[in-house]
Amino acid sequence: MQWLSSWDSFVKTVETGSMSAAALRLNCTRAQISKQIGDLECSFGAKLFERAHRKLQLTPAGEVFYQQARQTLVAVRNTEVAMQNLGTTEPQGILRISATITLGRKYLTPLLPQFTERYPRLQCELILTDQILDLVEHNLDIALRITRQPPEDVVAKRLGALRRAICATPDYFQRYGIPQTPPDLSEHRCFSYLLMDNYRWHLTDAAGYEFHIPIQNRIQFNELSSIFTATLAGEGIAILPRYLCGDALKQGLLQEVLSDYTPHLNFGQYLYACYSPSRVRVPKVQIFLSEIEHLFKIALE
Repeated sequence: MQWLSSWDSFVKTVETGSMSAAALRLNCTRAQISKQIGDLECSFGAKLFERAHRKLQLTPAGEVFYQQARQTLVAVRNTEVAMQNLGTTEPQGILRISATITLGRKYLTPLLPQFTERYPRLQCELILTDQILDLVEHNLDIALRITRQPPEDVVAKRLGALRRAICATPDYFQRYGIPQTPPDLSEHRCFSYLLMDNYRWHLTDAAGYEFHIPIQNRIQFNELSSIFTATLAGEGIAILPRYLCGDALKQGLLQEVLSDYTPHLNFGQYLYACYSPSRVRVPKVQIFLSEIEHLFKIALE
């Protein structure tokens, strides 16, 4: 289906913003992408892009074709998934999963070798990123997301709540003192949580009273494991998920403070497995869901 490749190249060019970026995504050359789009324009008798100031912009005809092509490609992928799993209950094909970097490294990286060992007709691809990837655009079967509210156009299964601790090293507290109340945190070196909190921490006490604390540190990171490493090095106070810092707390490498207060993050506290409605009855998705439900039921207790 040569037309399918051309349509995919066009859609990827729109979504990535350039032919060069689309070529990288599709593992081909820019010249191939350009030829395919040129062939489409000849076939339709209409320009799809305006090429001005080194920037591609869709023409009215391009806008119409993009919407139709994207829907068609989604339908084709869903049909392929359905046909690959027709009449079988055994997981097979490629299971493509997305997860946040730290969570994926800790739980999914060791899980997948065992999972594929049990199901020899299955291959797994794990994409680790703290960015939210579109399920359709990246052809994902399942995305593990920490979010307040999953998108309305996906099926979302809640896997559990993430508990978090406010902590630093004992040496840090010995040097700078232990904060006794939330406002004390503004006098300390505190890590912005993945640069997504506008440099303000939001805490509540047992009665529900809210504290919004401006925080600062001369060093900041946009990746959780780097925050954890810097915290262990005594560089400041962090809000860390207990699945990441729990062992360090038990070993005395980190010390928890303000345990009577609950930290709240912009993206919420619940972990969800998100997948497209077309994947609901696909064996590889259902069996993997069952696996991670059991995994996180234990891990997030």
